[in-house]
Amino acid sequence: MLYANNRMKFVKATAKYEAWLAQHLRLLPQDLNLKHEQMRLAVFPFMRATYYRWAQIWKDVCGEAARAPTVLAVGDLHVENFGTWRDIEGRLIWGINDLDEAWPLPYTNDLVRLATSALLSEMACEGKLGIEAILNGYQEAIETGGRPFALAEHHPSLREMATARLHEHEKYWEKLHALSDVGEGPPAGALKAIARLMPEQGLPCRIVHRVAGLGSLGRERYVALAEWRGGSIAREAKALAPSACLWAARGKGTAPLHYQEILDTAVRCGDPFVRVRRNWLVRRLAPDCSRIELSMLPKERDEIRLLHAMGMETANVHLGSRKGRALAKDLKNRSRSWLFQAARKMEKAVRADWQEWTG
Repeated sequence: MLYANNRMKFVKATAKYEAWLAQHLRLLPQDLNLKHEQMRLAVFPFMRATYYRWAQIWKDVCGEAARAPTVLAVGDLHVENFGTWRDIEGRLIWGINDLDEAWPLPYTNDLVRLATSALLSEMACEGKLGIEAILNGYQEAIETGGRPFALAEHHPSLREMATARLHEHEKYWEKLHALSDVGEGPPAGALKAIARLMPEQGLPCRIVHRVAGLGSLGRERYVALAEWRGGSIAREAKALAPSACLWAARGKGTAPLHYQEILDTAVRCGDPFVRVRRNWLVRRLAPDCSRIELSMLPKERDEIRLLHAMGMETANVHLGSRKGRALAKDLKNRSRSWLFQAARKMEKAVRADWQEWTG
């Protein structure tokens, strides 16, 4: 193993992390078993499901690349952690979709993880060019102060890629309505949080259990489905826990959740239907308000432009907690190949862990 301070084998680390997580929320054994199965299928899903391991080893693996100014970072960033939503004006916005693992980290964490995911997801573009696009996009946004991605009148190429999945709304709702009702009653906190996000109080609804994601698979997720003024609506409550960074630092006790803070400070057009209520994340679910998997993108797509936009959106988030001047100065002192080299090191480390898990 490569890690001077983290010689723990991956399987042992997973058991320890899940035991720690169980101290902060209720884990669902059936969903957790499904997560373990998904981790065996391919190395990219494995990476998505195991941010706790990344948090444990990345500084040792990356060395100098991990020594950088601190920002309120996404933490668990990857190429499938982007999606769309509607802002308060009803405009379609594109950006980072999941901030469960938000934590103060060197800004390089998010860039290295995003670049590593581009390599592991086997995108069609050449790896080095794709990583250069991420870095170029990040630097451009840092220099200009950032700018949200409103798709209606700007970014036509990105808009085409992001909206390709929105032509079959019926299938989206059919899939949600096919979910089974929750057997036992959901926690009162989840129901109260969902009720506060409904368009009307006392609206009759079904409560179903939704299985989604990879990093958060195993946590409680409840969706309220209702008919309202001629169509279906859905609201989801997902259990939140402290970032895996706290576990990786051998932290004990509770720690603040940074989800709402990063939402409030980032340079972006926020989703008015996303709220943190105590230890629950509540949000609207709809076809145009969801994460975008690579398989949902059109076959003919400009991946270089897509990765460039991902780099810019990463900077949009970082600029909420750090002046661009400090980040630009640090970037200027790095070689042009630093991100590619760090991503290759982490790619090797993730593959080694995956081989242990599947071996």
